[in-house]
Amino acid sequence: MSKRTQKIFDPDATGPLQGVRVVDMSRLVAGNMSTHVLADYGADVIKIERPGSGDDLRNWRCEDIEIYWKTYSRNKRSFAVDLKSEEGRQNLIELISTAQILVENFVPGTLEKWGLGASDLYEINPKLIILRISGWGQDGPFSHRPGFGTLVEAMSGWAYLNGHADKPPTLPPLAMADMVAGLYGVGAVLTALRVVEVEGGDGQVIDLSLFEPILSIIGSEAAQCSLTGKATMRAGNQSSHTAPRNVYVCADGGYVALSGSMQSMAMRIFDTIGHPELKFDPKFATNDERVAHRDELDEIIGAFIVKMTCEEALTLFEAEGVTVGPVCSMAELMEHSYVVGREVLVDLPDAEMGSVPMHNVVPRFSGTPGVFRRPAPELGEHNDEIIQEIRSRRLAKKGDGE
Repeated sequence: MSKRTQKIFDPDATGPLQGVRVVDMSRLVAGNMSTHVLADYGADVIKIERPGSGDDLRNWRCEDIEIYWKTYSRNKRSFAVDLKSEEGRQNLIELISTAQILVENFVPGTLEKWGLGASDLYEINPKLIILRISGWGQDGPFSHRPGFGTLVEAMSGWAYLNGHADKPPTLPPLAMADMVAGLYGVGAVLTALRVVEVEGGDGQVIDLSLFEPILSIIGSEAAQCSLTGKATMRAGNQSSHTAPRNVYVCADGGYVALSGSMQSMAMRIFDTIGHPELKFDPKFATNDERVAHRDELDEIIGAFIVKMTCEEALTLFEAEGVTVGPVCSMAELMEHSYVVGREVLVDLPDAEMGSVPMHNVVPRFSGTPGVFRRPAPELGEHNDEIIQEIRSRRLAKKGDGE
């Protein structure tokens, strides 16, 4: 039996974003990542989905189970609506009129073709915050191009940095560009929401490309390239900026990661591996020299670590205050003492799997924490209640003479 904490969904739970309505027209990862975080903190996220097929994220399956959808669409409501029909369009407009935030990731210009461009939407709701996610941005020479994250990860310079110098550039094993952009989107919409709610300002359009956020996390590479006249080459698990830093194999086949990015830590590592003389060796005395001779340094450290099991290496280095950690697979993390003790992963009820392990709400608020209100919805699960809300509002407007 799992040692992980068992959580339940509480439909009456409230979070700090209670009262904030988000109409999410996005598909796949970036928009879903943004609204996933907002929903975890109590926002009423209404997923606009195509009847019959739904969000494309539903197709990212394992053993025919929508694992991505379950994970990143918890706490949301699903409204399956045909936007080509007049009724569907009017229902969408009604929802947008009650929302604080709209999220979309269509090809730039699509909403305008539908008569739902920013100017049209602000006639409906002048306080609306519109998060527009695309591969390359709403304008510029690439705005018309397909914007899948893989293309962005390749062109942004990230893949060029990732991998080994004697091997091709390596793409990340996840939708990294989308996820980074999605997290940027959270900060963006909440900043814009503050302008509306605290400063009394109007809504605004947020132009969020996938390209710019992922480039920003390697932004210092531009300054380095300007100084040196060349791009940083792939270095595997090493660093082009500090040494030692690598993953080292242990006697039992496990791996540990070790980093000596601070001068004092590098000196401590030399003492721990029984080579205090390296502190005075011109090749290793400073960080710049260690980086220049990092292969030789890795051989020395690796020869020491390979004689120990992973547990022995961790015990020794931790006792000496050296920054070291195990390389873990998800299978190892599922019952890891850190993950269990801090409730990093929790088990939630699931109709198909009985229970499903998921990451907890991130980050943790001491006073107004995030909540688990509902599992990821079935396609169109909330159509009846959302349509009833729309009808009730229309009746109220008629009663007020609007």
